[in-house]
Order: sequence, then structure tokens, then C-alpha cells
Amino acid sequence: MTARTVRVLLVDDQESFRSAARLVIQMTEGFELVGEAATGEEATDLAASVAPDLVLMDINLPGIDGLEATRRIRRHLPVTRVIAISTYGASEYETRALEAGAVAFLPKSDFVPEELMRLWEGSGRD
Repeated sequence: MTARTVRVLLVDDQESFRSAARLVIQMTEGFELVGEAATGEEATDLAASVAPDLVLMDINLPGIDGLEATRRIRRHLPVTRVIAISTYGASEYETRALEAGAVAFLPKSDFVPEELMRLWEGSGRD
């Protein structure tokens, strides 16, 4: 059986993090970056056009925040999985992200290929 490529949309308003995350995604076997957004509005528009398998969503974004963008994406693309990312630790942010429809929460400090793969595999997707 051939493994399917996971199509990833990266959403973060910090270019420095997007640059680092881009490298992590490229290093993660079976993952392909299909788009990047810096705001919640850009994320929802881009998700509608590229229909990613996975959205890596920063919680704190200008305009509509990552929680609301997650709700909108999940409402319109129910098979798309969202992993919330943040510089803030788990606790309250994790709970709020899961309530918004994210399948997992990943602190930015733990953003490495192995953790990305583990969370994807644990999200119930092929």
C-alpha cells in the first residue's frame, strides 16, 4: 500500500516561525506544504481553495484569531484536521483549541518532524 501525501496549510503571523516550520514540514516524510497564511482570514480563504488534509494553526493571529479560523475551516471542510500551535503552553489554550475543533495542540517549542507525525497519526487519519 502506498502512503498518501499529507497536504499541509501553515498558518502563523510570524515569518520567522513559518520559515522554521516550512523546514520541519519538508523534513517530515509524506508531508507537502500546499500554502501559507499570516491571518485567520487568509487561512480560511486559502483552505477553501486548496482543501488541505492538515492545517497547522497558530492560535494568536491578527484579525480573526486561530480559534475562530479553526471553527470556520472545520465547518466548511469537516475532513480537514487542524493542529493548533502556540508559543503559549498547553492548559487553557489547548482546551479552547480542542473545543474549536482542533484535533491536537502543539507548543511551538515541540515543533519537530517526529512530533508532527505522531500527532497526525493520532488524529484518526490515514
